[in-house]
Amino acid sequence: MSDNVTVTVERRRSGWDIAFGILMVVGGLIILGDTIVATTVSVFLIGWTAVAAGIVLAVWSFTRIRAGGFWWALVGGIVLAGLGLLIIQHPVRGALWITVFIGAAFVAGGITRIVAAFTLPRGKALFVLTGLLSLLLGAWILVFPVEATLTVLGVLLGVQVLVEGITLLTVGRPRITSGPNPPGAVA
Repeated sequence: MSDNVTVTVERRRSGWDIAFGILMVVGGLIILGDTIVATTVSVFLIGWTAVAAGIVLAVWSFTRIRAGGFWWALVGGIVLAGLGLLIIQHPVRGALWITVFIGAAFVAGGITRIVAAFTLPRGKALFVLTGLLSLLLGAWILVFPVEATLTVLGVLLGVQVLVEGITLLTVGRPRITSGPNPPGAVA
C-alpha cells in the first residue's frame, strides 16, 4: 500500500467569500476615492511592518548562534527595523523611496516580460504589450517621482483590494484538498 498523497487546489465560493468580496470591493472603491490618504496609511503600515519584522528577525537571529547565519540575520533585522523607523519618522521621504522602488520594479518587470516574450512559443504579443505597459509606467514614475508619490501607493492598494474582492465574489478562495493518489500514479 502506498502512502503517496496528491494535493489539489480548487476554488469554491462560500457565503463568507461573497461577504468579504463585497466588503473588499467597497473598500477598494473607497481607497481609490482618496488615494492620498491611502498612500499615507500605506507608508505608515509599511514602516511599522518593517520595524516589527526587523525586531522579530533580530530576536530570531539568536537561535542561529551555533547554526551559522547569526550575524547576517542580526544585521538584517537591525537594518530592517532602522529603515522602518526612518520611514515612520519621515513619511514623505518614505513614500518617495517606496515609490521610486515601485517604479524600478515596474521597469525591471517590463524588461523581463519583453525579453521573456521572445522565448515563448505563443502569446508573445500579450507579453510584449504588458511588458511595454509596465516599462512605460515605471519610466513615468521614475521621471516624475514627486508627482507619483502622492498617488501611486494608494492607487496600487486600491486596485489590489478591488481585484481581490472581485476574485472572491466570482470564484471564491482557493482550498487545498488532499487524498490518496489514484492507482498507478507516480509521486
